[in-house]
Amino acid sequence: MDVIDELLENNRAFSARVPRQSLDVKPSRQLTIVTCMDSRLDVFQALGLADGQAHILRNAGGVITDDVIRSLAISQRKLGTESVMLIHHTDCGMQKITDDGFRAELEEATGTAPNFAIESFIDVEKDVAQSILRVRRSEFIPNRDNVRGFVYDVENHALTEVEV
Repeated sequence: MDVIDELLENNRAFSARVPRQSLDVKPSRQLTIVTCMDSRLDVFQALGLADGQAHILRNAGGVITDDVIRSLAISQRKLGTESVMLIHHTDCGMQKITDDGFRAELEEATGTAPNFAIESFIDVEKDVAQSILRVRRSEFIPNRDNVRGFVYDVENHALTEVEV
């Protein structure tokens, strides 16, 4: 049995024991969280969130890409969110690569240079600040006043706010 089959078994058990619920498609806390895909960060547990309370957008590094702007625009304009919380974290894998190095690696492996930005970074606090500014400057996002950014410490699980 492979890992996906194991997860399907877990889901069967989960769906059998969890009561049915009908949640609104609009997040009840009117919040979108943008964070890294890192498996050490359990956003719901770390923030005390329940199902249906927030949109969670995840990517490598939690960076603000064009696709994240697209999702934030939909979240706010069509699904009623108003606040944006950005969460990067310590010991991020994006700090361990370079844009040029990873781009060259992909091109060597596939014969094609990627047309997407890699968005690696060295300083996590500076990248959070840059991400906050990208959201605040996007004309596609109507609610830009309540955008805040944080660094999650993967060892002690504490959040530290980054000021811009």
